[in-house]
Amino acid sequence: MSSFELHAQLAADTAPLVSLPLCEVRLMQDARYPWLILIPKVAEVTDLYQLSSGQRHQLSDEIQLCSTGLLAVTEPFKLNVAALGNMVAQLHIHIIARNQDDPAWPGPVWGVGSAEPYTDADLKTLTDKLQAAIEAAS
Repeated sequence: MSSFELHAQLAADTAPLVSLPLCEVRLMQDARYPWLILIPKVAEVTDLYQLSSGQRHQLSDEIQLCSTGLLAVTEPFKLNVAALGNMVAQLHIHIIARNQDDPAWPGPVWGVGSAEPYTDADLKTLTDKLQAAIEAAS
């Protein structure tokens, strides 16, 4: 079995945030939506059922931890949590903070407009806040 490698598309679309025991946590480079991506550091896994029981439980705990941190920082109306793999097969979990005035509300964020990158300053501020909030939630 090969070792874990982050898919090139996920690396290109996200900024590193924190490494947890199971997942790499990254921030989607789209300032329209505060959006975390959790990628289990398990090689060649495309779907949840391929994780061991312990890994699935750890993933659930890490989703809760990141959700709590994202809620604390962004105070959204709703959090959307999803595992899709149509564009990038590598297993990854989306946690998206949604608000009733966001550009895609009430529909899904996929395919709505173009991503708006963070400025360097805004990215640094948000990542610092999210890192602190996730650490505080653990």
